[in-house]
Amino acid sequence: MNQLHLENIYKEYEGKPLLKGVNMQVGSDEILCLLGSSGSGKSTILHIIAGIETQESGRVLWNGVDMSNVPVHQRRFGLMFQDYALFPHLNVWENVAFGLRMQRFAREEIKGRVADALVQVNMPGFAQRRVTDLSGGEQQRIALARALACEPQLLMLDEPLAALDRNLRVDLQAELRAVLHASGIPAIYVTHDQDEALFMADRLALLHNGRVVQDGSPDDIFRQPANSWVAGFLAMGNLVHGKVTSLNPLEVETECGKLHLLATTQPRSVNLGENVTVLIKSSSLIKPGHDQTAGSIKGRVEENRFLGDRYRIKLGICSGMGLEFVSAHPMPVGEQVTLDLAADEVLLIPE
Repeated sequence: MNQLHLENIYKEYEGKPLLKGVNMQVGSDEILCLLGSSGSGKSTILHIIAGIETQESGRVLWNGVDMSNVPVHQRRFGLMFQDYALFPHLNVWENVAFGLRMQRFAREEIKGRVADALVQVNMPGFAQRRVTDLSGGEQQRIALARALACEPQLLMLDEPLAALDRNLRVDLQAELRAVLHASGIPAIYVTHDQDEALFMADRLALLHNGRVVQDGSPDDIFRQPANSWVAGFLAMGNLVHGKVTSLNPLEVETECGKLHLLATTQPRSVNLGENVTVLIKSSSLIKPGHDQTAGSIKGRVEENRFLGDRYRIKLGICSGMGLEFVSAHPMPVGEQVTLDLAADEVLLIPE
């Protein structure tokens, strides 16, 4: 089983630390999505893996072998850029064949690999087309075919859909995910679009302050975010401060009232009187048939934003705090309401 492992990668940028000991791994037939704020070092990590940039310390291991001093062309790691980097003076076939020609493959093998790659991306009849005549989505497929034709051990994709409009991005996500899984090649996927990452990822790695602060499946991360930064970055909901007033049952007194938490769903144990941070998820409003409540919050509806298939409600409470929730139904602005919260959607969050 092929596996990439980053071990304590340190990297400076303009004399300041950018990556401060990144540890990460990705295995066969797996899509790892790398998420983080702009400037957090996501693209730099890809460049270090590819060999385009050099780390100050740490190791890039492929199947246990240190690749840090292996030249770029010998690593067999593919890197697909946001702008696709297609050659406008070459047709589709010549673009897909370009890397193979540079590696001096025999002509018959090039022909076979190019044909196979175009089939993989569902564009077998486009070989003689000019790339300048293709749509953005078609160009994206050709760039992917070029990467697949070289049969990389690992494929890295840096914002591959960012240049496309939203509707086309959504359409291509499922297609791209299927192609990557069918190839069996482990992939690292960088995107700033959280919805895209959640759809594409088998696993997420969240990069903050130079380190991977949480690594896991999207479901696991949303069930138990590692800290308040993860919860805030992924816009999971409302973070409020409180104090533990009871352990059995678990109760926390917060600025928006007393909350009753399910002890079995909490990521850690707490002590009586401890100051804690509580995540009240945006999705925590009680739905029909839900019989476990964390308590109620009273407030005034300050905003009612229509999002197409749901409403985002902003609730102002007596402490002056604003909380946001997602609701299937609108709530009139200015109305005083009492909202019941689902107990399994209210979590203690480590700092």
